[in-house]
Amino acid sequence: MTGTDDVLLVHGGTPLEGEIRVRGAKNLVPKAMVAALLGSEPSRLRNVPDIRDVRVVRGLLQLHGVTVRPGEEPGELIMDPTHVESANVADIDAHAGSSRIPILFCGPLLHRLGHAFIPGLGGCDIGGRPIDFHFDVLRKFGATIEKRADGQYLEAPQRLRGTKIRLPYPSVGATEQVLLTAVLAEGVTELSNAAVEPEIEDLICVLQKMGAIIAMDTDRTIRITGVDKLGGYNHHALSDRLEAASWASAALATEGDIYVRGAQQRSMMTFLNTYRKVGGAFEIDDEGIRFWHPGGSLNAIALETDVHPGFQTDWQQPLVVALTQASGLSIVHETVYESRLGFTSALNQMGAHIQLYRECLGGSDCRFGQRNFLHSAVVSGPTRLQGADLVIPDLRGGFSYLIAALAAQGTSRVHGIDLINRGYENFMEKLVELGAKVELPGSALV
Repeated sequence: MTGTDDVLLVHGGTPLEGEIRVRGAKNLVPKAMVAALLGSEPSRLRNVPDIRDVRVVRGLLQLHGVTVRPGEEPGELIMDPTHVESANVADIDAHAGSSRIPILFCGPLLHRLGHAFIPGLGGCDIGGRPIDFHFDVLRKFGATIEKRADGQYLEAPQRLRGTKIRLPYPSVGATEQVLLTAVLAEGVTELSNAAVEPEIEDLICVLQKMGAIIAMDTDRTIRITGVDKLGGYNHHALSDRLEAASWASAALATEGDIYVRGAQQRSMMTFLNTYRKVGGAFEIDDEGIRFWHPGGSLNAIALETDVHPGFQTDWQQPLVVALTQASGLSIVHETVYESRLGFTSALNQMGAHIQLYRECLGGSDCRFGQRNFLHSAVVSGPTRLQGADLVIPDLRGGFSYLIAALAAQGTSRVHGIDLINRGYENFMEKLVELGAKVELPGSALV
């Protein structure tokens, strides 16, 4: 989208009510697609959302000779990696510019081709996510890395070898890198302080279906015994718990009632506990979860983000919008991304009362203590939000601005909405299904 196509007019003040569906998780599906590169046979992935990150990976797979075609059912992809080949550097760069996922191609391509190229990486600007983790990991497996003007060139002169790795922080991306590299490496790899998010577990399920040998311990240790060959997989991706929580927060902030088909209790237990403490109501059945505002006042809470099984950082921003409508002082301590609270300045312009602090306003160990980052917030509510001009800063912050605009009185102009397509499938259609009054400038009310 460009020009006016990237702006959305939101006429706020209408509760969101109705039913929407969430499909496979943004934080799993593109990585499962990369895993197909490791196989000697075709793989079948189901419950795939139509989001930009999926399209980026699909394009990169095709550049490397993987045949990707839709299956018989909606949201199904069949990937045939039989004829993997090197890709043109310029083509890789053109496809990869808006995503960080290409770095996960390194291990599979080193196994299949003996070399890989990674261009400069994009992604949301919410704080440091250094790719050094990834390159350090790959060197430990035996890869050589040469920095060039247009990116990083990697080679595996010999078969990669299993190793012992301890992550300084349980990074999801670094854990994925180890898994995708270790499964075909010679010997055993032991990864300690690993990320254990549900999406990581689902990726392990994918790899095990392909023939990998992977054991997870309860102390964040993952042991991978390398095998000589992997086959394909047939897998139904777990649902996107982050998108589901975003719609739940939208129901709360707009005093609405949304049934999220596909939402799953097990992966959302921490969120559901917090949602109930704030005063939100939910009802779980076999097909999804209904979220609604039961009336009356919402409760202020103290909240700290953390890696799984803690409260996910991607849940924080949408919920903060709802907290502007809670009675009293809510305290939010962001411990994962140092710049994630920057989006609150726009909420203040809309009438919220949110003060940011450099101190750790919480009891959890935090990487940002004494480092001068504004990573804690005090939210005073309830406050009446007013429509405003908003420029989307990142994926979750962008959806949070949408929620704020929907909850506000008056009309908001939300710029940069195409960024939301990275992680929210058909979000415009879903807004309309829920009764939101939104329109693209120059068009009729959607």
